[in-house]
Amino acid sequence: MKKSWWKILSVMLLLYTLVGGFLMNVPRLPILNETIRALYFHVPMWFGMTLMFTVSALYAIRYLRKPDRDDDIVSVEFANTGLIFGMLGIGTGMIWANYTWGSPWSGDPKQNGAAVASLIYLAYFVLRGSLDNHEQRARLSAVYNIFAFAAMIPLIFILPRLTSSIHPGSGGNPGFNGYDLDNNMRKVFYPAVAGWILLGVWIATVRIRLSLAEEKILDLEYEKNK
Repeated sequence: MKKSWWKILSVMLLLYTLVGGFLMNVPRLPILNETIRALYFHVPMWFGMTLMFTVSALYAIRYLRKPDRDDDIVSVEFANTGLIFGMLGIGTGMIWANYTWGSPWSGDPKQNGAAVASLIYLAYFVLRGSLDNHEQRARLSAVYNIFAFAAMIPLIFILPRLTSSIHPGSGGNPGFNGYDLDNNMRKVFYPAVAGWILLGVWIATVRIRLSLAEEKILDLEYEKNK
């Protein structure tokens, strides 16, 4: 029970987010109206994605410094979870854009950057799947992981702010915090960020345990067949 407190907290925060996100009052702003509630789901996905990819890149660096199979597994599973959050971020963003911009995909720099970053990370998994040698796969994918993380940051957080964009927080347009994140929304938004991040860590740790178990089974089978 003591080790699972953060999982319980994650469930409670997400339940609070779902109830508060749909039922609590939000500012009545032109164009946005009720779609502003997407803030509780869309933005935390990007926070979660960024954290997952950061942990993945750190463990990739750690693997390159001192190769350890466990570090490789942690790196790839956090990348897996980060990609899931990235896809959810794109999906929730498209739903929001459909009602506020009139189209789910308008070619906005932030949308394009997110799509390119996702493709870069998808290529990471293609690379891993194309190599049979474990050490070679882990080493090359660790190098690529660092490259993917270095490319993701400017694609999503820097370049859209330097170009013309209608996305909040980009191209001179104020972010949510600048004009519509009132006190009521903060009561839901901050718990939502914490809840989704904890869920991401939870998913990653489950995947890590499964991968470690699979590796041990393969090792036992190898020793048995020697």
